[in-house]
Parts: sequence; C-alpha cells; structure tokens
Amino acid sequence: MHRRRRTALLLTAAIAAAAPFLTACGNDAHPGAAAVVGGQRITVAQLENRVNEVRQAQRAAVANDAQYRQVLASTGSLTRDTLHNMVLDRVLHRAAQDAGVTVTRKEVQQMRAGLEQQVGGAKGLQTAWLQKYGIDPAHLDDNLRLQLEAQKLATELGTDTGQPAFWKALSKASGELHVALNPRYGAWDVQKSSRVDVKTPWVREVTTAGGQLLTT
Repeated sequence: MHRRRRTALLLTAAIAAAAPFLTACGNDAHPGAAAVVGGQRITVAQLENRVNEVRQAQRAAVANDAQYRQVLASTGSLTRDTLHNMVLDRVLHRAAQDAGVTVTRKEVQQMRAGLEQQVGGAKGLQTAWLQKYGIDPAHLDDNLRLQLEAQKLATELGTDTGQPAFWKALSKASGELHVALNPRYGAWDVQKSSRVDVKTPWVREVTTAGGQLLTT
C-alpha cells in the first residue's frame, strides 16, 4: 500500500538525504527508544502498544481467523508504518507551530461529522480508516487533526501538500527536531520527512495468532 494512503494524507515525497539515527537497538542515552523526536522518546513499548491496538481492532472487524490471517499477510509492515506515522505527527505539528497554524477540537469534530456522512456513519468511518490507513478507532481523531494541520499549513504557505514548499517546511521541522530512529525500524530521511529502511538482520518481528507483536 502506498505511503500516502497509509498516512491518510495527500503527501508526496521528494529529494533524498539520510538523517542521523541511533546505533544498535537503542543507545545509552535513549535505552528502549523506537525513536527520539525533539529529545522526547517514542518507546518500543509505546510503539508495540499502538500496533497491538490496531491488530485488536482488525481482528474485531473480521468474521473469522482465516480472514484475519489475510489481514496480517497484507499488513506485514504495520510496525514500521505505525512508527512513521507517530514520528510524522510530531514533525507536522512542529511545522504547523512554526507557521502559527492551530487546529481546534471543533474543527476536528466538524471534519469527522462530514466524513461520517460520506461513509454512512461513525462505524463506517472507523472501518474505512482501519482498513485503508491502519488507524485504530481510538486514534481516529488524532489522525483527523493531523490532516487538518497539513491542510492548514499548506494554505498558510500558499501551496498544497503535494508541492515542494510544503515538504520544505516539514524538512525544516525534521531538522529542528533531530529525529533519530532505532535502526531496527529504519532511519529518518530529513529531506523527505519519511522513514526509510536499513538492513537489520539481527531483528525479527513476529505477530502471534492473537495479533500481539513480538520482536526477537
């Protein structure tokens, strides 16, 4: 699935340049970190909890184990995609703050109500976001806020989310936040404001039959 669909944003990447990243599975300064953004850790436990929430929602949304196995097979990159989203949330929020952009709770509610009308109600919206973007119902409003921040930031910049000016603002925010990923999850490309893969042969991810994420 294309990253723009996974992030639920009409964002397109450009310009390649690698970001600094953590060495080994966590370093002495940030043990247990899946990523460090602006000096704040996203812990491995927080990431795994978020992934497990998605898996539980996916399991609840299908009728039987066979269908759930199909879901697991089609979303094998969920952990890395989820971390990408968690980091991008913070990068985009920083870029919005730099531009003086804010999003109110009322705006999020209005957007959600409009989307619910389009898809036949709250349940339909939750199902659509889970299936298309890997966003569990508990974090749906957070994702809608992210979209609104992106839209309003693009408007403030006089551009849209597919143009270089928008990505330049995100790149600047990525640099300010000194984003670093644990290499088991890849690295952060500052210019693209996107996670990129690196080889980590010593790490293996396993999803149990119940959907729980394990790393070995």
